Amino acid sequence: MENQRLVLILGGVAAVLTAVLVAMLLMGGPDDDEGRSDDTASERSGLQLDVTDPETLSADQQLRCFVGGQFVGMATLSQCAERNGIASQALDVGLDARGELTAIPFTPPPALPPLVEDLPPDPVPVDTGPVEPRPAPQVQQASGQRCMRHVGGEWREVGSMSLGACVQSLYSGRCEQLGGAAYGRWGDTTLRLVPGRVEQSSDNTNFRTIAPQARDCSIGDVR
Repeated sequence: MENQRLVLILGGVAAVLTAVLVAMLLMGGPDDDEGRSDDTASERSGLQLDVTDPETLSADQQLRCFVGGQFVGMATLSQCAERNGIASQALDVGLDARGELTAIPFTPPPALPPLVEDLPPDPVPVDTGPVEPRPAPQVQQASGQRCMRHVGGEWREVGSMSLGACVQSLYSGRCEQLGGAAYGRWGDTTLRLVPGRVEQSSDNTNFRTIAPQARDCSIGDVR
């Protein structure tokens, strides 16, 4: 009898321990999932920035608007451009020092350089008698278009080259702050570096993007 009673007691203890272990396993599962969910949420809660080009902004999206360097309140892109008396393409849209989406006018384009450099007048010929004609020297044409940089209030020659080479020569390794712009010329085309991209214009007013710029200030392929 005593052996049977001992067996029953031991069996009851084992059943209780088994039930406790099963309960602990069932309670541990949701905690693990919750921990993983918390980890995922913490990863997603990090700072995520999406710098938007003006062309992709919605018409009613409110931005911090600046006129003459002064904050004038919240306005849409078209409203801010109207307050500045310019087209919306002349507004730089990006994150300001506070991390808020802001619209501010670009530095305006400078006056265009002369198409042909001023040359000294031809000397007056002096009659020295008959002169045997000499063959005209052959002039090698430089490949590409004239590339120029606007710096210090004047235009400076860079050389004759392709559009891609001109863009790289002018802007590779250089970044602009919000509202800033660096101008150049390639042939009859105005080039402009603004935060995040290089643009071109055939009329010195309306610009379109031709190359992206990375965070390390390198310039991508011209398209």
